[in-house]
Amino acid sequence: MTHSTYLNEESQDDLMSRGFARRDLARIAAVFGVGAVAASIGRPAWASGGVPDPAPTAKVRIGANECWTGPLAPGALAATKMVSQGNRYSPQDQRGDFIKAVMAVENVPYDHVAPWPGSSDPLCRSVITFCSPTKGLVTADPTFELAGRTAAWLGAPVKAVPLTADYTHDVKAMLAANPDAGLYYICTPNNPTGTITPLADIEWLIANKPAGSMVLIDEAYTHFAGVPVASYLAVKHDDVIVMRTFSKLFGMAGLRVGYIITNPKNIAKMMRYDGGMQSGALPVTSIACATASLTAAPLIAARRAQMQTARGLTLDHLKAKGIDVKPTNANMFMIDWKTKKASEMQAAFRKESIEIGRSWPIWPTVSRVTVGSSAEMKAFCTALDKIVA
Repeated sequence: MTHSTYLNEESQDDLMSRGFARRDLARIAAVFGVGAVAASIGRPAWASGGVPDPAPTAKVRIGANECWTGPLAPGALAATKMVSQGNRYSPQDQRGDFIKAVMAVENVPYDHVAPWPGSSDPLCRSVITFCSPTKGLVTADPTFELAGRTAAWLGAPVKAVPLTADYTHDVKAMLAANPDAGLYYICTPNNPTGTITPLADIEWLIANKPAGSMVLIDEAYTHFAGVPVASYLAVKHDDVIVMRTFSKLFGMAGLRVGYIITNPKNIAKMMRYDGGMQSGALPVTSIACATASLTAAPLIAARRAQMQTARGLTLDHLKAKGIDVKPTNANMFMIDWKTKKASEMQAAFRKESIEIGRSWPIWPTVSRVTVGSSAEMKAFCTALDKIVA
């Protein structure tokens, strides 16, 4: 049986109508039809090259934009209680309960919500569903790379547009870069800069983009920012997808839960390669944890405040040393070392048992640093003083 067998006739016809050759069908089916995770396209270098991940050996791990601590207490308790019911695929209706929690928090219809194991899978699916050799992807530069890597793998053209002077998405330049793209990707707060693109700018892009194209708004870090969110745009417009994950503020990176908000027709398109298997296959412990965490508004605000305190103390320390730090509204910041390559500084911090983040090609002297606990950030500052005399 060939991989293309896993694509139904409708899916095969759709792919070929978007400019794919028949030889491409097996490659695409291999991603969705047999359960392979599309997120593997975006693995960091150590994960795909047989090199051990350096982070677990570090005393301070502030390189992967993870939260410094585990799930919120209500979520951890809910997951613990669910373990004893792990013999059932769905002991009650955990998936439905989760969607109802999203409805209550986001004020969106039930049929506009689909949970996923994190947000990497739906990000890849969005690119594969709406891009093609004739319908490209437009992203910012720098931004989270997975969308661009997926498009390149797909054979779709990619346009990466530099951020504005204040490090937001330049939506007008993005539209000009490809006025007939299949997908425009907006990450806000942006990874790696932590900066927020105003909703008014996103609304402009939605109003002016070509008919039939999609706008994907990745709000993975929005809970750390505490700003107005784009959920309403996914209800108001059929061509908008809003994406969230519990990997960040909620401290659930290893538990793999996320969700999208979009028109149900888009959900159906994204699911047709596997019949919705990935969206319905979340561990009951993880989804119970997410459901209980999502509605814990006071605890979310408290955790955000903890991050802001640790971030403020760190940024003050950096600025006092005259080090260039770019503005941020999330749990990460960018340091420009000016005369040092970011890779050299990462190696220097590793010698102090501190794992900081990577750099992006457009800014080879700039490192991304995740905000950890206050103790971790104090350790970072101590190491910084030793490295940067």
